[in-house]
This record gives sequence, structure tokens and C-alpha cells, in this order.
Amino acid sequence: MANQVRRETEWLGRKESAQRRKSRSRIGEAADRRAELAELNYRTQAANAAGIDFAATGRQSKKLLTATGLAKSLGGRNLFSHLDIPLSPGTKLGLLGPNGGGKSTLLRVLAGQLAPDAGTVVRAEGLRTVVFEQGRAALDLSLPLRRALSPNGDTVVFNGQPMHVAAWAQRFLFKAEMLNLEMSALSGGEQARVRIAQLMLQPADVLFLDEPTNDLDIASLEVLEDSLADFPGAVVLVTHDRDLMDRLCTEVIGLDGKGGAAPYGSVSQWLTAYERANQPGEEKSAKKAEKASGPAPKPKKLSFKEQQEWDGIEAAILAAEQAVEARQADVEAASTAGHAKLTAACQALDEARAKVETLFARWEELAAKRGG
Repeated sequence: MANQVRRETEWLGRKESAQRRKSRSRIGEAADRRAELAELNYRTQAANAAGIDFAATGRQSKKLLTATGLAKSLGGRNLFSHLDIPLSPGTKLGLLGPNGGGKSTLLRVLAGQLAPDAGTVVRAEGLRTVVFEQGRAALDLSLPLRRALSPNGDTVVFNGQPMHVAAWAQRFLFKAEMLNLEMSALSGGEQARVRIAQLMLQPADVLFLDEPTNDLDIASLEVLEDSLADFPGAVVLVTHDRDLMDRLCTEVIGLDGKGGAAPYGSVSQWLTAYERANQPGEEKSAKKAEKASGPAPKPKKLSFKEQQEWDGIEAAILAAEQAVEARQADVEAASTAGHAKLTAACQALDEARAKVETLFARWEELAAKRGG
């Protein structure tokens, strides 16, 4: 159950470095309250998890895809080079790196959506792939849910078996009365489930998944992980959920955001290497600056207004945490009150979580300005 709880608190995990720097005990208390809420959510939602199950083609090829000497630059910035990647059945490859470091670009190059600047990508003959794009850009939000789930009539074929669209919708937690709703009226999590439903109808040898966990509830995340673990083909995964990546992936490739890329055995191994690689660069830059213009200036002090903000930011974070808990309770209460109320409650929850994210980002800015 700790796995599910960690997913619910993923946003807190992304701020781990900030927690280590300041107020670990108070933020830890907030995390504990989130964990208790997540455990309650898991117990109540487990019976209603979306039925996620990707279909494989059954291909027996030992080599599905072989990339050799890949290189790519965007906007004059080198993202990666001299990169070799083999994909075989059972390979679960995670792509790691800082935001904007080239993870999604590398995934798209492997998927054949972008051409590399150098190197080759050789795919097995007749290779079938499925791509889950970040932001669900492939969704047509003007369609009714019925057509998005079943574009060619009222029947879908999954694993060789016909299924009525209403039953297919129910598998993804959509009630029959929602089938005529326009896609634009659905929440982010509902749209994510629609996109996964579409991809499940496409048998594949390789799954390319760019942030597939965004907006999914805890129970659906658990089912998604189990489905990916059982998938016999290859998986290439980009996700901020590092716990999921550590449990699922057989190997990872880390991009440093400066053009470097290399394979690693685990997420923690990459994190250690990434921190070590960046530390000498920071010291070298500081020495250069000191040599050129004397001693490096001391960190800027906070202004009076910023100091006031800093003094109250921990309390603001805790209050925002409590607001998230309240909005989560509203979502649970609205689950039987009709789709419109549930959608509004989900939007309010998203806004509450976004506020927490904004506060943490501001906390890091102020902490860096005052010298950590």
C-alpha cells in the first residue's frame, strides 16, 4: 500500500531537495497527513479501478528496435549524442533527466515521430508501436465520449473479442449516461483514461509512454503499473513518478540537459551521478568568477517584503495542504452527485494542488536567494 501512497504524494517527492534543506519536520507532518488521506482514497477506490490492459502482438523477435549513435539538437542546443539503445521483448526502459533535457524528444525519435540528426533507428519488420503523448494532444475534444471510445460504431474489438461501447466505457469508469458528453467536458483524469482506452485497442510490440500517470487516480495508477509490468513487449517510459520507474524499469537512460546521456542501473544511480557531475561544474564556475573579478558575492539578502513572505510560507503550505484534503473530500462526496458536480469538484482539487506546487516553487526560490 505504501506504493500507492507514494504516488498520491508524488508532488511532495519532487520537492525532496527543498525538504532536506529546511523545515523537514513540519513538511513531514504535512506528508503524513497526505499519506493518511491517500490510504483512505486507495481503500475506497480500489474496487473501481480502471481496467487497464495493453494488448501485445505476440511477436517473438529478439530485437524489436536497435538505435545506434543517436544525436539530436533543438534550437541550437545539443540534447544527446552517440547514444545506443536496443529494445527487446521485456525491456522496460526509463528516460530520466531535468525538465527540458530531451526526454520527450528522445522518446519521439525512438518512436519514429522525429528524425535524429545523426545515427540510425532500425525497427523489426512490421513493428507495431503505440505512443501515449504528453498532454493527450491526440484527443479530439469536440467528439462525444461514445465516438472517442468507439469511432467505428457501437462495438469495439479487444483481444479478439467484440464488446459494446457501453461495456467498454464502464471498464474505464464511465457511466452509460456519459457517452454523449463532449470530450471537452471531461476532467483531465477522465481524458487520460479515454486516451489509454484508445491505445489499448491497438496491439503493440513497443509502448512509448510520455507522462502516462498524469491525472490518474491512485487505483488506476496501480492497475497501469501492473499492466505495464505484465506487458510482454518493450516499454519506453517518461514519468516524474520515480518510484514507479524504479519498480518497473529494467534499465534507465539519464540525460544531463547538457548533451550528455548514458545508461544507468537505477534511478538512484542516475541521481547520484547527476549530482556529482554538476557539483564540479558549479565549483569550477565559481573559481573562474573569483579569479576574474575577485571573491564571489555573498548570496542576496531577502527584502523586507520577501522576508515576511518567507516567515509565513510554511504556514501557507500547511494551509494549502489542508485545502487539498478538503477538496479531496468534496470529490468523494460528489462521486454520487452527478457528473457536473464531480467535474467541478475535480477542477477545484486540481487548483488546490496547483497552489501547493506554486508555494513549494516559491519556497525554493526564496531559500536559494537567502543562501539555502
